[in-house]
Amino acid sequence: MASNKQRLLSLDILRGITVAGMILVNNGYGESYEMLQHVAWNGMTPCDLVFPFFLFIMGVSTYLSLSKYQFKPTKVVVRKIVKRTVLLFLIGLAIHWLDYAIEGDFLCFGHLRIWAVLQRIALCYGIVSLFAILVSHKWVIPTIIVLLAIYSAILVFGNGYAEDATNILARVDTQLFGAEHLYTKSAVDPEGLLGTISSVAHVLIGFYCGLKLKKAGSLSEKVINFFFIGTILVFAGYLLSYGLPLNKRIWSPSYVLVTCGLASLSQGALMVIIDVWGKKKWCTFFRVFGVNPLFIYVASEVLAIVLGHLGVSGVVFDGIHAVIPAAKVASLTYAVYFVLLNFVLGYILYKRNIYIKL
Repeated sequence: MASNKQRLLSLDILRGITVAGMILVNNGYGESYEMLQHVAWNGMTPCDLVFPFFLFIMGVSTYLSLSKYQFKPTKVVVRKIVKRTVLLFLIGLAIHWLDYAIEGDFLCFGHLRIWAVLQRIALCYGIVSLFAILVSHKWVIPTIIVLLAIYSAILVFGNGYAEDATNILARVDTQLFGAEHLYTKSAVDPEGLLGTISSVAHVLIGFYCGLKLKKAGSLSEKVINFFFIGTILVFAGYLLSYGLPLNKRIWSPSYVLVTCGLASLSQGALMVIIDVWGKKKWCTFFRVFGVNPLFIYVASEVLAIVLGHLGVSGVVFDGIHAVIPAAKVASLTYAVYFVLLNFVLGYILYKRNIYIKL
């Protein structure tokens, strides 16, 4: 049995699996398998699990990190939270700026996308962290319920399931920020402003699981907590989906509950395999991604942009496709190659015990 203070390897591994998965699904070249594509609207594919898993584990990590400061709102802690929030948001903007700048459009600020993955991570981290140090933790579950209830009402009364410009999420984003600053491949920006409401609830669920993890007296109790919470959330989420279908693009309440539940169950399963049974030989690959998650994700985005604009990505894929005629298999092979490319970068840092905190 691990002591209550011992760091659980399984937490790093779930985070690492998630980051590797994010890179994999983001970098299929050409025609990808359906399971590696986001569902067009209602429903869910395995691809739709990676980002919510990351937000869930970020919630767990936020509790564990801030517990070291006893959740006291000191100047040092507040400064750290604000600094990290702003840094993540700016890096997210910088990645999109780079995509334009590398083509010579350095002054692209009139059409720079405001909302994206890192920006949502930044807002959720900042809001949940400030909540953690300013509000009693007895209000975590009530706050989750209230946020999901408010967001459900917004979707129901704001035509939130419309896949067009009449959707309240699209209307608010367009009104506040302008269409030129939003996601262009669908009417609704999948990381838009209102979706942050349910995303904050999502991270708070992870935060609550972190609380239960920290408070549990034994490893077996920790495992039981994750399995119990996961089962309840999945069951509740699928029940809710009959009225509010699973939908990643609007980050629906049912999607929050189901994906958090699956993440909790996955964490429980990994704890059994790694921390209870001691099966750790396979873990190194994913631990490399798990100990420097945000840095490797940002590096993968930058690398994809640079290699794409230099034509390297096309040359590599053409070479793979020449050997593997099946388009979907070739696309998956390219995605795996790109994951391995980022693994090499992460492994260099890992072997040198370099942990880059963003």
